[in-house]
Amino acid sequence: MRALLAAIALAALASCEGDETISGYSDTKVTWVLEELDGVPFTARATITFPEEGKIAGEAPCNRYFGAQTAPYPWFDVDGVGATRMACPDLDAEGRFFAALERVTLAEVAGNTLILSTEDRVEMVFKAQP
Repeated sequence: MRALLAAIALAALASCEGDETISGYSDTKVTWVLEELDGVPFTARATITFPEEGKIAGEAPCNRYFGAQTAPYPWFDVDGVGATRMACPDLDAEGRFFAALERVTLAEVAGNTLILSTEDRVEMVFKAQP
C-alpha cells in the first residue's frame, strides 16, 4: 500500500513540472506594449516581458523594472518589484501603471494580445510588439 501511495505521489509531482506561470504561456522573447489602461489609451510607453519562469521585467514610462510572478496561469501576482529611480515628465503615467500592475490578479494571452485584469475590472491591455 505504501508503495502505491509513493508511486501516486511521484506521478503527481511529475505532472507539476514545467512552467505554470504566465511565462509558460507567453513567448519569453515577446515584449508586450501597454495600449490601454482601464479602457483609455495609454499614451506613454510601458512594456512587460516574461524573460524566464516566474520573472517579469519591462519599462515603465520613466524607469526599467523587474519582479517575480509565481502564481499559476491564469492568475497573476507580482511580488518584489524593483525599479530604477529616474524622473521624467511621465511620472504620473508611471504611477498609474505601477498601481494597476500591483492590483491585477488575472492574465489572459490570446494571440498578440495580453490582458491583465482584476475582478473589479481594472484592465491593462497589451499588444505584442512587432
